[in-house]
Amino acid sequence: MFDAAIHSNRVVTPTGIIEATVTIKNGLIEEIVQGKIDNAIDIGEKVLMPGVIDPHVHINEPGRTEWEGFDTATKAAIAGGITTLIDMPLNSSPVTTTVEAFEEKIKSTGIGQTATVRPKLHCNVGFWGGVIPGNEKDIEPLIEKGVRGFKAFLIHSGIDEFPNVTENDLRKSMPIIAKYNLPLLVHCELQGPPIPSHWESSQAVRSYSNYLCSRPRKWEDDAIALMIRLCEEFNCRVHVVHLSSSDSIEQIANAKERGLPLTVETCPHYLYFTSEEIPDGATQFKCAPPIREKENNEKLWTALRH
Repeated sequence: MFDAAIHSNRVVTPTGIIEATVTIKNGLIEEIVQGKIDNAIDIGEKVLMPGVIDPHVHINEPGRTEWEGFDTATKAAIAGGITTLIDMPLNSSPVTTTVEAFEEKIKSTGIGQTATVRPKLHCNVGFWGGVIPGNEKDIEPLIEKGVRGFKAFLIHSGIDEFPNVTENDLRKSMPIIAKYNLPLLVHCELQGPPIPSHWESSQAVRSYSNYLCSRPRKWEDDAIALMIRLCEEFNCRVHVVHLSSSDSIEQIANAKERGLPLTVETCPHYLYFTSEEIPDGATQFKCAPPIREKENNEKLWTALRH
């Protein structure tokens, strides 16, 4: 017998939206039965769906809780149907690059503290560790503490406490990560020579086209080429975060065809917005890598469909 059953006219399944009853036993989905069964909780037209997992979240606590903390982040997640968040190793302070910092982060959630401390987690939360120069000895202890994998930047992260790594740094860390078959998430931009631009006037500083030119596709393409090469050499799972350059689609596809453990994501803003439509001074569109041209976005859509 099941412990509970929930009926909805709109149950989301792999084959479509149907009227069904979901039975639950020991906290897990046991069965999806078409139609309504006796003793089921009826939620009518409300959507009943699997919980969404968001694996790329910056919760920022401790240290920068005013940006977003565990309490508000996990409440917002539950309100939107997200039941699991995986927290990035920055922009909290300290950053999650040592066991000591990781334990401080766990303490800040309120879990396992005294009865007077209210836990701040309203959904499941996992954690990424960070790879920075010189912390290769911290990789294995963080794995033993339960991090789900690691994040690294190939360009300045925007947080001084989380400096970018070099190829030499990755050569020290990737064999350890590969040993445990965990993923390495990488922000792929390799800064090249300075890009000529004209920033003298206040208007030039506000120019989106200037910003776009300052972070060219080549920076992404070169970084991804490096990660493909290291992925193959160490057989380490590599995940390219927030791809914006369509010029890298071919080398990514070739790597996957060769069977390398390489995955890649893009983001809604790279698919929905185009640089031609972004007005100057509209800082809500500023991200790195930048939102690119319409023809670039169309190629990302094609790759996503494939």
